[in-house]
Amino acid sequence: MAQVYATLIRKGLRTIDNIPKDLRKAVQKILDGDNE
Repeated sequence: MAQVYATLIRKGLRTIDNIPKDLRKAVQKILDGDNE
């Protein structure tokens, strides 16, 4: 599920503040590892 949210953030459809608190750390970790 974290990967889905990370994709939505990359596409500009969500922000990290829109992500459920229990998944924010996992989503942020995915985004921090994104070098594209």
